[in-house]
Amino acid sequence: MPAPRILQKKKTIALVAHDHKKDDLIAWIGENKEKLIPHQMVATGTTGKLIEQHLGVPVHKVLSGPLGGDQQIGSMIANGQIDIVIFFWDPMEAQPHDSDVKALLRLGVVWNIPMACCPATADFLISSAYMDSTYECKQTDYTAYLKRRIEP
Repeated sequence: MPAPRILQKKKTIALVAHDHKKDDLIAWIGENKEKLIPHQMVATGTTGKLIEQHLGVPVHKVLSGPLGGDQQIGSMIANGQIDIVIFFWDPMEAQPHDSDVKALLRLGVVWNIPMACCPATADFLISSAYMDSTYECKQTDYTAYLKRRIEP
């Protein structure tokens, strides 16, 4: 079993929202401003600009989601740079970059990252006792997968 990844007291939180969910995310952030400010925030392009405007704090911005931002955050997850993902995605609207969205969500599960895709789950995450303390995030053992025999 691989060593657990330790989520430090100060977390790095990825914040992402589809266009029709940006207002919901900004409202949620406004309600949780005091709990979010002590942490490092990373966001896709437009979402990050909106968060900076509403919180008045710097946000590390990657590209817009459809231009590769979802994949950049996925890479950060795989490299152990993201602790939590808050991703308000729109289940009622087709996305031109749907494969990127699925890949991001998949990587969150592969690396056992706490993720919220709606305000209720985000409320549970942000109010957890683990938000203000360290947490041992167990990692799945992928040794057998990595050592599998690949037929030519």
